[in-house]
Amino acid sequence: MEANVLPAHLKTDLADGVFAAGCPSRTVLDHITSKWGVLILVALSEGEHRWSELRRRADGISEKMLAQTLKTLERDGLVLRKPQPVIPPHVDYSLTDRGYELTALLVPLVTWAYNNADDILNGRP
Repeated sequence: MEANVLPAHLKTDLADGVFAAGCPSRTVLDHITSKWGVLILVALSEGEHRWSELRRRADGISEKMLAQTLKTLERDGLVLRKPQPVIPPHVDYSLTDRGYELTALLVPLVTWAYNNADDILNGRP
């Protein structure tokens, strides 16, 4: 470990709960740390997007997976779905306050992954 990097530790009472098989945080972590969940949340941290914009932004996501991911994140209270009363109809997606709170933590993680991906995938320390 580099000298300027300090190890991170969970508080004992939190660690005792989060590692338990029935901890609800496992479900939440599954939703927000899925490949598509992270990308959709980070895309929405840039501002409101329509369906088609999110589909282009998360290159490679299927329509089915985008719909499923958005429904899950909306149900979790992280994404807000706003149908527009126009013709043709369209829907705008944005983050809730909780979603913005979460993406403030996710953006540094995604940045770290992007900056370190080549070294990690090429087996360089």
